[in-house]
Amino acid sequence: MTRDEYGRAFQTGFRVTVHFLSSRGILGDAAGEAAQAAWVRGWEHIEQLRSANLVVTWVNSIALNLYRSHLRQPVFESLQDFPVASQPDFASIDSSKILGMCNSEERKLLQQQYLDGLEISEIAMQQGCSETAARIRILRARRAVHARLCRARPVPHRSLSRGLAA
Repeated sequence: MTRDEYGRAFQTGFRVTVHFLSSRGILGDAAGEAAQAAWVRGWEHIEQLRSANLVVTWVNSIALNLYRSHLRQPVFESLQDFPVASQPDFASIDSSKILGMCNSEERKLLQQQYLDGLEISEIAMQQGCSETAARIRILRARRAVHARLCRARPVPHRSLSRGLAA
């Protein structure tokens, strides 16, 4: 097929290719763009065309393959920064409520261990007791708080109440 014959085939076959792509679910401008790209690709590789009678069918298959390859490529869009309202610190609220349920000695022990991050040896030194005694006091404080929490609201799963008492 010569370039002139291909040009004439384009004039009659372009609308056929757009219609073919539209029948495959490709809408409006996307069908026109894919058809145009396919006819250009066919022009660039005209030597691969085996039969001049099948030029429209050949270009239609090129168009469909081009559109499918376009769909497989990820589309990246730049993200815009949107102002976000600050979220409440639920952990802080929960820990305040839990510490509010404690007596002063329990509050001091739990705050030293969990909020201040002190080691058992440091807590024992501040309490004026052995490390074992400090561990037992912290365990008792945790159990007492757990018991108060369970009375305040029922725990839905038994496995959760075991995890809190540990």
